[in-house]
Amino acid sequence: MTLPSTRVRKVRRLRFSIGLFVVLFAAGGAGFYWWKHAQPQLPAGISWGNGRLEADEIDIDTKFPGRIAELGVDIGDMVTAGQLVGRMDTRDLQESLKKAQAQVKQAQHAIEEASANLEQQRTQQTLAAQELDRTQALLKNGWATKELFDQRKQALDGVNAGLSAATNRVAETERALEASEHDVGLYTVNINDNDLVAPRDGRIQYRIANIGEVLPAGGKVFTMLDISYVYMDIYLPAPESGKIKVGTEGRILLDAYPNSPIPAKVSFIASQAQFTPKTVETKSERDKLMFRIRVRIDPDRSRVHAASVRSGLPGVAYLRADPSVAWPKDLQGPP
Repeated sequence: MTLPSTRVRKVRRLRFSIGLFVVLFAAGGAGFYWWKHAQPQLPAGISWGNGRLEADEIDIDTKFPGRIAELGVDIGDMVTAGQLVGRMDTRDLQESLKKAQAQVKQAQHAIEEASANLEQQRTQQTLAAQELDRTQALLKNGWATKELFDQRKQALDGVNAGLSAATNRVAETERALEASEHDVGLYTVNINDNDLVAPRDGRIQYRIANIGEVLPAGGKVFTMLDISYVYMDIYLPAPESGKIKVGTEGRILLDAYPNSPIPAKVSFIASQAQFTPKTVETKSERDKLMFRIRVRIDPDRSRVHAASVRSGLPGVAYLRADPSVAWPKDLQGPP
């Protein structure tokens, strides 16, 4: 019995679909098999995890409220530790400094006057003491009256009081000079603190404010990357992270430089497990609880290759828990 033409077409389509599915499935399986065996096989004792290369971000902030007067760098510029990158308007502090310096001169002049007065009081004390001694000798021989002796004694007492006051006046003017000098030092420090300097070697990542803007105390002007602290955070499950220790040797292989493994060491291991971030892929397709491990590149190596440091570059970090295991050839890297 002959099947209707429409039914024949349906059967042919079904057979074609099944055949196509089988071919695609076989091709996919073969491709996966090739990819699996084409990848370098890691020996036992070496763990890996993917992440992104990061560098510590440092904010360059204002210490005092004020207006930005100068900016010496821009986004992407390399800076060195201590380099001046900007300056705040310090005209008000400059005037206060001049006032304090004038007060220092005034205090120095006051000390000179007080010292001269003290010397005068000492001279008068010497004279009054000598007159009292002579009067006392004359009184014993009956050549001076008791009244004259009392007058000499009162004069000496007055001179002693004046000497004490003059001494205190010198000490007071010296303290005033010291306070004025402290004011000069304070204004000088505040003026210097209005210079914005780079605390570390690195690259300017962001410029947040511009010349002429008024910022509060702590206002951000730049954000820079500290190229001496470059690292990658990866996440490993407990069975693997338990074998890793601080100081464990590692290699970082960036997607941008697949043939240049970077020597590194473990600098931090989280004490508590956490859920794996969504951006992290794991061997078991997102193990629920993982331990964060920080793999840091040697600071000297980071400085040498400062121009190549880019925050956010994806890659893979390999950790050798067993020092007796040799690194695969493609992960040996430079000495």
